[in-house]
Amino acid sequence: MEKYIEGNKAAWEEAFDKRDASWGADITERIEKEDYPFFNEETKKVLKTLPTEGAVIGQFCCNNGRELLSLVKCGKAKKGIGFDIAENQVAFANEKAKELQLPCVFEAKNIYDIDDSYKEQFDIVIITIGALCWFKDLNRFFGIIAKCMKPGSVIVINEQHPCTNMLATDGDEGFEPGHRKECLYSYFEHEWTGNGGMYYITQKSYESKTFTDYTHSMSEIISGMCRNGIVITDLQEFDYDLSGGFTTLDHQGYPLSMILQGRKKTAG
Repeated sequence: MEKYIEGNKAAWEEAFDKRDASWGADITERIEKEDYPFFNEETKKVLKTLPTEGAVIGQFCCNNGRELLSLVKCGKAKKGIGFDIAENQVAFANEKAKELQLPCVFEAKNIYDIDDSYKEQFDIVIITIGALCWFKDLNRFFGIIAKCMKPGSVIVINEQHPCTNMLATDGDEGFEPGHRKECLYSYFEHEWTGNGGMYYITQKSYESKTFTDYTHSMSEIISGMCRNGIVITDLQEFDYDLSGGFTTLDHQGYPLSMILQGRKKTAG
C-alpha cells in the first residue's frame, strides 16, 4: 500500500472514531421514510432514469454506506457492494445494512488493490462527492473501476467541479473572505497535505493524522475514463457547492459541482 494511502487510512479511521454522535444517526430513519435520501435533486433525477431494479450496484469510496443503502432500497436493486479504506466505517455500514435488512455488503479495501474477484460484477457504479481527490493516479483508479463494470454498464459521478481546485476556502493559505472568487492555485494537479481533521464528521477541530489528497483537472477525469473503455454519455455542471467549502459562491455563475455519466464499451 502506498505511503499516502496508508496515512489516509489511519486519518479516516481516526476521524470516524472521533465522530460526533449525530454523524450517521439519521441513516436508518431517512432510508426507511424518504425517497432517495442523501442525494441532491439533480442526482436523484439521473438515478431514477437508470435500470436499478434487479441490478448489482457498486460504490467506490462509500464512506458510511448511506448513499449505496439509499440507492439499493429506493431503486429496488438486487445487491449493493461498497468499498472504503476505513475499516471502522465499513463495519458501521455493514451494521446499517443488517439493521435495514438490505442486500448490501461493504468491503474494507484500498481501491487500487481490488482484484479480479469483482471483475464484471456491476451493472451500475456510483461515485459521490469527495472520492476522486484521494487518488494520485486517476488512470489507474478508473482502470480498476472499468474492470469491475459489466460491458454496457453505466457509471454516475456526482463530484466537486475541478474549477474549485483554484479557489481557497476558510483555513487555506492566502484565503481572504472578501476575495472568494480569486483563483489562488493552479488548476492542474497539486498535492495537498493537512492535519486539520474532518470537521463534517467530528463537528470539532483537532490535530489529526495526516490527510493527503490531490486535485485533478476535468481532462484527467475524462481521459482516465476514456482510456479504460468508459464512454462519456453526459455532463452536467452546476453553480452550487457540494463540499461545504464554497457555499458562499452558490448561484453566482461559478461552476462548483457536476454530474458526469459514462458507459462501458461492449465487446466489438
